[in-house]
Amino acid sequence: MPISGRICALLLLPWLGACSGGESNKDPIFEAKFQNEKRIGSENVTKRQIQDAEYMVETASRKMELLEISQIAQRKAASADARYAAQNVINQATSMLNDIKNLAQQKGVVLPTGLGEKQAEQVGELTALNNAAFDQKYAALLQSVVDQDLDATDDMTSDAYNAEIRAMASRQLASLQDLKRATEVLHDKLNP
Repeated sequence: MPISGRICALLLLPWLGACSGGESNKDPIFEAKFQNEKRIGSENVTKRQIQDAEYMVETASRKMELLEISQIAQRKAASADARYAAQNVINQATSMLNDIKNLAQQKGVVLPTGLGEKQAEQVGELTALNNAAFDQKYAALLQSVVDQDLDATDDMTSDAYNAEIRAMASRQLASLQDLKRATEVLHDKLNP
């Protein structure tokens, strides 16, 4: 790079840093995927291993969202059914998230430290509601997140490159199927 190009690049660095918004504005899901791709890329591994890491990041983020919305529902839900469902989700999602964290640590996979931007937005929309509107939104959001997680986990029971990730997906599939049935029951009770 010519000297004038280097000087120009050095002058732009502080400006680019200011535009990035700093560490606090980074999407935790994007950041985890980036760190995993960087590590995996340097180790020269396959696309299926990248897929495994992305699955772990995304499923961990969905479990964190389930925990977040269910903890809010424990405090705000008007319906005893919604509070009961929320406690069930908290119990199961906590166990599944711990399973993911343990395996991620063994595999050297970076997991998100918080909710992604879209998830945080959904949580904010839910938190703004009260009474029956809150309960119905909670049931709908719960159903959506569980369905996404169930579909991804079902796929990984056969598609994961790593046998331990396939086994974890198989273990979690039964819990997610239970949660899906529970979310359907809750949705039906709150939307007669």
